[in-house]
Amino acid sequence: MQADEKSLDNNQGKMTDIKDETSIKILVDDFYTSVRGDLLLGPVFAEAIGGDWKPHLDKMYLFWNAALFGKPGFKGNPFMKHLPLPIKADHFERWVDLFGLTVDKHFNGVVAEDAKKELV
Repeated sequence: MQADEKSLDNNQGKMTDIKDETSIKILVDDFYTSVRGDLLLGPVFAEAIGGDWKPHLDKMYLFWNAALFGKPGFKGNPFMKHLPLPIKADHFERWVDLFGLTVDKHFNGVVAEDAKKELV
């Protein structure tokens, strides 16, 4: 399955749970596509990241693999990294909403629910 495909179980026609690095890439790539196009979040991320999203996406793959599956590789402090950004509660609420929508769009299961709970 390619990272740009929905996570459908072809045998059942049902969405599957987040289960591996491919699932993480689907989630992260689609989520940040939504973020880039969002009127509230897009400008903040564009200013912070600039034009090259690959390093950020690569770090997010590592982060979510660590958060959901305990895989080593992520290094960093997300809170400190975001502290200097011009973000307020409404930015965070929108981020959480978009993330939840993206999870629900592609996945269904225990790990998908855990991913959404990691944010609150």
